[in-house]
Amino acid sequence: MSRKVHSFLNQITPIMYTLKTVIIVMLIAVLSSCATKKALTSENQKLHIDVKNCQDRLTSTWFQNDQLNTKIASMQSIIDDLNKRLAGASKDNSQILNTLQDVSVMSAKQAESVKKSLDVINSKDSYINGLQSALTRKDSLNMALVNNLKSAVGNLNDKDINIKVEKGVVYIDISDKMLFNSGRYTVTAQAMQVLGKVAKVLDAHPEIEFMVEGHTDNVPIHTEGLEDNWDLSVKRATSVVRILQNQYHIKPGRMSAAGKSEYLPVAANSDSGGRALNRRTRIIILPQLDQFFDLLVKKDNTP
Repeated sequence: MSRKVHSFLNQITPIMYTLKTVIIVMLIAVLSSCATKKALTSENQKLHIDVKNCQDRLTSTWFQNDQLNTKIASMQSIIDDLNKRLAGASKDNSQILNTLQDVSVMSAKQAESVKKSLDVINSKDSYINGLQSALTRKDSLNMALVNNLKSAVGNLNDKDINIKVEKGVVYIDISDKMLFNSGRYTVTAQAMQVLGKVAKVLDAHPEIEFMVEGHTDNVPIHTEGLEDNWDLSVKRATSVVRILQNQYHIKPGRMSAAGKSEYLPVAANSDSGGRALNRRTRIIILPQLDQFFDLLVKKDNTP
């Protein structure tokens, strides 16, 4: 039995050794598989984390890309605007260069023409200055004449005689009651005193020419020998002119007479006060135009 047992054991021993080996190998495989599985699980978790991190980075990159695209679009708009301005500036520069070229090629003849134009302007300035000087001198003479007249008739009623300068012309207004009776044209004795004082000043300025105007109100007259206010105003003017010529020896060539009737009033004819102001004899010192005509002739003859 022992031999059989021994033989059996000898037979089974290799089998058991083989089985043991197989078991060991299987255990090793199982253990290795578990370790591998555990390692794979850990690696898989890491991969999930890495994928999530990549997705987060990708999302952030897309957001930054959108911002960059917006900035690029804004910068492109600015660049387009600058290009338009640059094109406009280039066009302006071209025009300026063309103008400078045109100026630079101005001929000697054109330069001479410009010089002549400047000479003409200077000549006109001189002419204008001459006129201004003549006007100033005329104004000074008028003021001196007015002062002399006012000094000569200073003891007369200011309401009956008025001496003034308007627009460079000297006017002497004498009321009708100082010169004439109502509706008449014969100069009164009182008028001789007034006309004598005026004549003295006029005679001291032989270069002066003047006009005597007769003025009336609008009330119709019924005086024998006179047709209307026109007739009365003219006859009053000629009466004064004759007195100045015959009594005070004023040269007739310096005088003229005119009648304005009722048509150049200085006040309304609606009341007695206004009508009294309108009934007047006016002596107008005529502007001395010879000096201005001389200047004009000189200008016309200027090359």
